[in-house]
Amino acid sequence: MSEKNEIYKIAEKLSSSFDYKSNEISVILAAGHGKRIKSHRSKMLHSIWGKATVERVCDASSNGIPGGNCIVVVGIKAEDVMNVVGKQKQMAFAYQAEQKGTGHAVQVALEKIDEKKFEGNVFVFPGDMGLINQETVSMFRKEFLKSNTDMMVLTGIFAGNPSDNSYGRIIRVKSADVNGNPCDGDCGKVIEIKEHKDILSLPSDKPYEVNYKGKTFSYTKQELIENREFNSGVYVFNYKKLVEQIKLLSSENAQNEIYITDLIALFNKKGYSVSAISPEDQNVVMGFNDKSVLKEMESIYRKKVYDKLKNIIEIHDHEDFFIDESVVDHIIEMDKAGVPLDIKIGKGVYIGKGAQLNYNLELKKNVFVDGNVVFGKNVQIWENVHLSTFPHQKFLISDNVEILWGDIIKGNIEIGVGTKIESSVNMTGSDDFPLRIGKNVLVKGTSYIFGCKIEDDVSIEHSVLIKKQVNRLVKRNGEIQRIRFFLPMPSGIDAIDNLDE
Repeated sequence: MSEKNEIYKIAEKLSSSFDYKSNEISVILAAGHGKRIKSHRSKMLHSIWGKATVERVCDASSNGIPGGNCIVVVGIKAEDVMNVVGKQKQMAFAYQAEQKGTGHAVQVALEKIDEKKFEGNVFVFPGDMGLINQETVSMFRKEFLKSNTDMMVLTGIFAGNPSDNSYGRIIRVKSADVNGNPCDGDCGKVIEIKEHKDILSLPSDKPYEVNYKGKTFSYTKQELIENREFNSGVYVFNYKKLVEQIKLLSSENAQNEIYITDLIALFNKKGYSVSAISPEDQNVVMGFNDKSVLKEMESIYRKKVYDKLKNIIEIHDHEDFFIDESVVDHIIEMDKAGVPLDIKIGKGVYIGKGAQLNYNLELKKNVFVDGNVVFGKNVQIWENVHLSTFPHQKFLISDNVEILWGDIIKGNIEIGVGTKIESSVNMTGSDDFPLRIGKNVLVKGTSYIFGCKIEDDVSIEHSVLIKKQVNRLVKRNGEIQRIRFFLPMPSGIDAIDNLDE
């Protein structure tokens, strides 16, 4: 089977049927690779705050357009992108086998829609716009429905020096044409998107004139350069008119590609109306082509998370931490109870999906927590500790537990109340052999423990315990027997010789 046929097969397997009772469909353009990102990984799979950008766009679309259907257009690294997005309700994958531009990608997506069953609106989102959110999509949808236009563009407002703005400019209808005639209700409607490189090639001594509904509007070259409104690549169309006009798109340009922006001229020529709206938060329209912009987007998202939490918990370094969004939401819910959380997060701490924090928890510098790690109250985790589980496992840390520097503790584990794990300890619990540690246990020294059951009040030092039952043995003098220097019999000793002196 050819590679293309295999991708079509995977796309079909991961696609779900549409609910045509919904009159809205989103198209996510995730076919590009992004040469400037300089990575073997698909551009769409680079992450912002722990989640691939294409996933973030899909989430914003599904949350901002409740009940809507979705088509994800894949191309370069198609299988990788589809596996990350996964099978979802009312979502289909369309494969763009050849990269022929954004307009062609939408054409490929439209093939997935049954024209006899749908007559609503189609939204288009770039798959690299990882900061777009539910609020922006919801606003865009609401404004389009209110505008009574046939197409709408989501635009950005460039904040820096206009000469540094390399995006395509939004050219709108002025209040009057070159003859002084009023715009007659068309003021502000979009005439076209003029690419920056095309603006720079215009003569400086001659105005740029464009016709709109029989009227001519004039713009100087400098006026176009200083126009701060740019195209974000997000659109919404009346479906029937989109299908009608997209067939007319041409690839007769320097890149031999079919551009979605050319639809504006086609819509206007047909007498259809095109409008534009810009979001309040300009960061949401950011896309990336290189690593530096991706890093900037990550920083913006981190600041948003910090702003949510800064008055709820203590974060030592607002530029160096990670807390998964699900954990952030849980912290905010805990705060609603009105009880101070007293949670302290040190510099470089990573808290992944599945973790459940609790009152009076301190995670010191560079602590790593990932998976279903459930903390009790009054827990202290010291520097460079690693705590993790596989997705199906659970790691329970009871109240008043202290775990010291550099410990690595992973898997199916329960640690009882008041237990102390000192530094240089490695512990693991598997599915078949979970690790169960009782109350007030002390583990210290360079110890390794796997799949054991340890009773209350036991002290373990410099020992290797593998699949052992460790009992609470009380001596005649009332002391509890300490476990020290327990080592299993060696294996493979016949492969070891002394070096000659």
